[in-house]
Amino acid sequence: MLDHRYQTPDPIPTGLRGRCPRCGEGHLFKGFLSLRPSCEDCQLDYASFDSADGPAFFVMSIVGVVVVGLALWMEITYEPPIWVHALVAASLSIGLSLALVRPLKGMLIALQYANKAEQGRFER
Repeated sequence: MLDHRYQTPDPIPTGLRGRCPRCGEGHLFKGFLSLRPSCEDCQLDYASFDSADGPAFFVMSIVGVVVVGLALWMEITYEPPIWVHALVAASLSIGLSLALVRPLKGMLIALQYANKAEQGRFER
């Protein structure tokens, strides 16, 4: 899977930027979350990459901690009405989720490539 003709870039910043995990130059995404068929620079085939539910888990965990922490702080400090809590929680949840899901998906795919992760198989 790794090609030694390319100097493999650091997977975390490369993935967060949505770049090819092999060359670091080509784009990884063709839409908001859909992958391109291959890299336009080095022709790496993206068909074998699958981040599954990893990005969603990390997004829910990070956003949950931030939103609940802010709600607790707001309640203790200002005691706002429930509609303020709902407005702040909904807008933060949606905004942070949309802001985090693409970079985290790119990072998990780049880490999958760098660590040569594959589907688990039983040996016979």
